[in-house]
Amino acid sequence: MRRILLSTSKILISAALLYFSLRKVDLHDLASRIQIGSLGWLGLAMAVTFLQIFLGVLRWREIGTECGAPLQTRQAMRYNLIGAFFNQTLPSSIGGDAVRLWLVARGGAGWRAATYSIFVDRAVGLIALAVVIAATLPWSYRLISDPNGWTALLLLDLAALGAGFGFLLIGVLPWPWLRQWWATHHIHACAVIANRVLFSRAHGLKVAVLSVLIHVVTVVIAWCVVQAIAAPVTFGQIFQLLPPVMLITMMPISIAGWGVREATMALAFGYAGLVANEGVNISLLFGAVTFVVGVFGGLVWILSPEKAAKGTAPIEVPASQ
Repeated sequence: MRRILLSTSKILISAALLYFSLRKVDLHDLASRIQIGSLGWLGLAMAVTFLQIFLGVLRWREIGTECGAPLQTRQAMRYNLIGAFFNQTLPSSIGGDAVRLWLVARGGAGWRAATYSIFVDRAVGLIALAVVIAATLPWSYRLISDPNGWTALLLLDLAALGAGFGFLLIGVLPWPWLRQWWATHHIHACAVIANRVLFSRAHGLKVAVLSVLIHVVTVVIAWCVVQAIAAPVTFGQIFQLLPPVMLITMMPISIAGWGVREATMALAFGYAGLVANEGVNISLLFGAVTFVVGVFGGLVWILSPEKAAKGTAPIEVPASQ
């Protein structure tokens, strides 16, 4: 019952936010702006999305090795595509992580190693996103003239940086209880692995570069969408506004980020003195591109050996774990 209520609340949040975001958007006008040339830009956006998934594969492989969950490139790519599909169908923007965890665990790595690899991968991505936002703050200050908008952006980034670097700090603190207490044991273990990944000669530079590139590629995808509808937005503006939106969208309170992303984009565009409706238009097409790629991931799931082996049995973690 709790799961049903949680899923229902996320569906209602997505529906409500989409309703308020779309009230003043002319969908007919948006459709009329998609011309033959627009299809090329949208196709490019999908291709770049696949590139982004592959960059995530390369980072995940580096992290998985340190977690005791080594992955082959083709295998990790298949898992990430399947995760992209379930991100669109499970009630959160990170629902695909649970499926990736299940696939890795069933592949022989075990539940602990699989969980650590997913958790550390997400944590590293969050830290990189917070750093990217922090790096653009001087330019964002000039773009966002509204003091409320600037303050909100600053507090959001400080919270993300605090969470990310606080997590890393847990891994270096010499307090024995962090390793022994049940509530912090696994978090400490993940923090130790994250520090080892980020600050090692073998993985550090590669993981850092890949993490930043993944977020830069997200901006490129949005820029392709901007070009598809000839929206009056520059690449620099998208680079400054989209990362904070994606940070908020990571919160698991909606279905695949729908509604949260559109409402936040409208708010961000408004604070930047841009047309709020254009933010919603870009967000809708960005979501559509992600959805189409997710459908492709669904085909990969249907044809995957993991699906054939498991059949129609539900995905669940054994109670003993």
